[in-house]
This record gives sequence, C-alpha cells and structure tokens, in this order.
Amino acid sequence: MTSPASAPYGSWISPLTAAEVSASSARIEGARFVGDDVWWGESIAEEAGRSGVRRRDASGAVVDVLPAPWSARSRVHEYGGGSWTAHEDGTLFFVEKGDQRVWRLSAGAGDPTPLTPEAGDVRYGGLTLQHGRLLAVREDHTTTDRVPPRDVVEIAADGSGPQSVVAGSDFVAHPALSADGTHLAWIAWDHPHMAWDSAELRVGRLEGGRVDSWRTLAGGGSSPLQPEWTGEDELVFADDPTGRWNLWRARVTDDTPSPVAPADADTGGPLWALGTRWFAVLEDGRIVAVRTNGADTLVAITPAGDERALLVDPVTNLSLEDARGSRVLLSGAGARGAGLWLVDVDRPAESRVIAGATSPWGDEWMPLPRAVTLPGPHGPVHAFDYPPTNPGAFAPEDQLPPYVVFVHGGPTSHVGGAASGKIAYLTSRGIGVLDVNYGGSTGYGRAYRERLLGQWGVVDVDDVVAAARGIGRAGTADPARIAVAGGSAGGWTVLCAVTNSDAFGAGISRYGVADLRRLAEDTHDFEARYLDGMVGPLPESEALYIERSPLSHLDRLRTPLLIEQGLDDLVVPPSQSEAVRDALAANGVAHAYLAFEGEGHGFRGADTIVRTLEAELAFLGQIFGFETPGVPALPLE
Repeated sequence: MTSPASAPYGSWISPLTAAEVSASSARIEGARFVGDDVWWGESIAEEAGRSGVRRRDASGAVVDVLPAPWSARSRVHEYGGGSWTAHEDGTLFFVEKGDQRVWRLSAGAGDPTPLTPEAGDVRYGGLTLQHGRLLAVREDHTTTDRVPPRDVVEIAADGSGPQSVVAGSDFVAHPALSADGTHLAWIAWDHPHMAWDSAELRVGRLEGGRVDSWRTLAGGGSSPLQPEWTGEDELVFADDPTGRWNLWRARVTDDTPSPVAPADADTGGPLWALGTRWFAVLEDGRIVAVRTNGADTLVAITPAGDERALLVDPVTNLSLEDARGSRVLLSGAGARGAGLWLVDVDRPAESRVIAGATSPWGDEWMPLPRAVTLPGPHGPVHAFDYPPTNPGAFAPEDQLPPYVVFVHGGPTSHVGGAASGKIAYLTSRGIGVLDVNYGGSTGYGRAYRERLLGQWGVVDVDDVVAAARGIGRAGTADPARIAVAGGSAGGWTVLCAVTNSDAFGAGISRYGVADLRRLAEDTHDFEARYLDGMVGPLPESEALYIERSPLSHLDRLRTPLLIEQGLDDLVVPPSQSEAVRDALAANGVAHAYLAFEGEGHGFRGADTIVRTLEAELAFLGQIFGFETPGVPALPLE
C-alpha cells in the first residue's frame, strides 16, 4: 500500500468522482412486499431523474417494473409522496408525472391503462391499497379558488372515476380504512397552520362510500400523524401533546388516548411528503418505530409496552415502508449512503440491503460523523461534524482545513449523522463539513423547532453563524476559509448569513429564497401561509418581510457566491436567483450563476448533479486558494 502523501487541505487526491457520487446516491421512493418479491421506487439519475419502480429477480438482477418513459411521481403539495402502490398479484398502480393521473399496469400487460380521467390540472398522491380498495389524496387545480380543493378519494379498478370519500379541510393526509370497511381515519389541517404546527386526527363512519360527519380524536393544539388500525375500533398514531412525537392508542368511542411506550425522542416528523411512515404495526401486535433524537434509532414495542432496540445500519431519514410477518422494509441512510433494507425484527443482525447503500469506495473513505452541540445566542445549536478523511493523504501540521457549513432546507426539516457521497466528495479532498440542525429543525422536540416561529432569517442565521464561529474558535476549521451552503430555505439562510455577517468567506445558494414578499406571492398553496408563522401575517408584517430579505440589502452582498437554479422551479422561481446574480455583478463581487433546463425544486438529473458537485468544489478552490486536481476551474464573473 502506498504511504500517505502530504498535500494542502482541499487538494487531496480522491477516488470519489462526481459521476460515481451521482450514481451511488439512491433516492428511494416507497417500497412494498409484492408476492415473494420486494418492489421499490427509485429516482434514476442517469434517466434524467425518472422515478421508476423496480424489483430484484431470482438471479439478483434489478428489473424495471415500470419501464421508461413512464415516471411515478406525484405533485400533490408540490412535494408529492405515495406516488405508487401494488397489489399482491403484481398489479402496479401509479401516478404518472406527466399528467398526474392514476394508471394501472397489470402483471404481464404491455402498456398501463388510466384509472382517472383527463381533467386538466388534477393531481393524485398518497396512494394506498387497503383491504382491496385503492385510496388517494386528490388536489384539484382546475378551479379558481385560492386554495385548491383537496379530498380523499376511492379509485375504482374499472376506471369508472374516483369517488370522493371525505373533504372538509384545506389539507388531508394518511387516510386509514378500518378492516371491516366501516370507518375511515385521516389527518386534516387548515391554513394558516402547517401540519407540524396544528393538525387533527379525524374519524368518521362510512355511509355509501362517503364520510359526511366525523369526530376529532386527537390534535388541535398538537400535530397527530399516521393513524393505523389495530382492531375494529382501535387506532395507534403519533402525536406530540407532550412536546415530543410519541405513539398513542385510542378507541373510536374514547376521548382519552393513552401513551404507548413514551420516550424523550420523536416518532414522527414534518409531513412534507405523503408517503412517509414512522412506525409499522406487525401482525402479532408488536410495533416497530423510529426514534429520533438527533440521530434515528429503531425499536420494537410489545403490546404490553416493553421495548427492545434494533441495531440496524441506517441511522437517519428512516421510514417504515411496509411490513409482513416479522419483516419490515426500512428506507434511510447509513454509513454507506441511502438505501432500502429488509429487516427481520426477530433477527435484526441478518438485515440485508435491497437497494442502494453501496458505493465503489471502501468504508475508509467515508468520514465518521461526530454529534456536536455548540453555544448560540438563542440556546444550544445541534450539528454533525464530518472531518477531512482520506487514508492516502495528510496535510501540513501548520494548516487547518477549510469547512463548508451545510444548511438544510424546509426550514422545518432535519439532518442526521450519516455521511453521504456528497459529503465524502468534499471530506475525501480535505474539506470538512458541518451539517447544522439550526433552531427550527425537527428531531429535538417541539420547543426546539418552535424556536424559529416568527424568527426565520434571525434564529437560523444566528445559529449557523454561531456554529461556524464555534468550529473556528475550537481549531476544528480555518476561520478564514469557512463557506456556507444550502438549498431552498437553506439557500435563504445562506443569503441572509452572507448579507448580515462576516463569518463566511464564500456561499453556495441552490434555488435559495431571496425576497420574502416575492415568495409569499409566487409560492404554491401548500406553503402559501407558511410565512405567517415563520415571519408574520401579511400585510401587517410587511416591514419585517422587507427588512429580512437579502434583496432589500443589495449593498451588503459582498461575499463571493455560487448560485444554482432549476429553470422549472415552481417553489422558488428563477427570478429570485437572477436578482441576486444581478446584485453581485453590480457590486463587483466574484460569483457564478448556473441555470439548469428541466430541473425543478431539487436536482434529480445525473448531468446536473455532476455539474453542481464539480462546480462547487472548483468554486471553493478558487475562493479559498487550493488546487482541485481533476476538476476544471469554474469561470467567475
């Protein structure tokens, strides 16, 4: 083995190419037991991000159940989720990305057939097959209403058209049909609330296929999630009236839910996508549940309330996709990246990878995360530190490494302690990464996420600045070479941070929000009132919107920036990134603007992912003064 070589931080020779990182970054989009097989949804980067449905045959080869050019992707709430499901006989039901209709592909059939009519901009998502009945969430954009109508529908197998099952709220999610078909439970919430602020668990009797009246079983001042029937009149669900999402049990006729194995951790999270599930009820009554307190763990809970930790590879973004017998399908991310695992609850050590969670590099190239808590002006700031890691290189003793502070989107979201290929792409070259869960993040309880209420653009910025200064003071990072990078809401924090502080020597904004008033005017309905809670209602709070927006302070934009934008983005339109670009040019600040045809809010295409990875590395090298072997320079304006 070749002895490690000395080289400046940032210039270490790495085997991790941008193309390999793109190919290894599996994006799992649901999974099911189908007959004797496991099926899963996956975003296929090399096919321009097409959302396929796949299975592994007896030989171990991966087979496309849903062939190109079909793409199973929902646009309900813009973030989709639950875009496909399947019957035991091998029939696939899916939402086609292009027209948002529900289609059926029977086993052995040639082409899919539509089950919902052509009706303009009507979208479906959250597909579930329950007791032989296909349920979905429908979102109707053909009306002139400011809030498009949404309801739970049942979709007939003969294509005779969807029947509305229940409506009566601005948003619906997680419909759950009782085994005898007499009751429906679901989650409902209304503007101006988001689902993680205040929602209701409703239950109603089905009469003639519809629910016309219901009672609220939980919520109102809390945020219930994912009702699951465990008996003819009993439900298990997640809720956070105590400040933590825990499991609760309730009977339809009972007004007092009882806790199930309470813990100082969250079984639940923000309901951005319709298909996410934080627990599964097994046939023998045991419950397998995710517990989040910074990182994720998995536990099995008996009907008596006893629990046992299950040691599994993934440690973040866990979702219980399906269960059969004592086996569960678990998606998430672990030491070797994102993927899908088959876990036997009785033999968790024998869990195996179904898809993803592999890389062409050895584990020695993946940095080990270190959970850190840093002091901030609003309280402790939680983060995960990924130090430079390369078995073939070391830096001169008198150097400190450059670092990139990652800022997640949402802002109501969460990152856990698992190195991705994207993180290792930097750390293997001698660039550290600090992934910050600023105030407002989930995974630490309601009080921590409510730290951001009314304070977006203040607390998030203060926290990432405090984190950057903290690793600089500690000697973890070179204080003069710390960058900040984020997308969407994370991009907003990037722009605010470089506008309002001198903590960062460079910034990378991916489709970042730059003007709150434009966001309030342009954004889609799901988030149309999000800013009421994060900043304040309009027009009363317009002065705050102006004061906090980076575009209100163009003269302060003095930090070199790389701006990346999808031209089909409906959440944050390109006009916002273009305005930042123009301001940087007017101020004579070094910058680059990369725009991508065919990309929306979040990049999916392999070419785009490769281009952005290489551009970001080249940008950091040019600004912080290190060579980037094998990666071409990025022209700066």
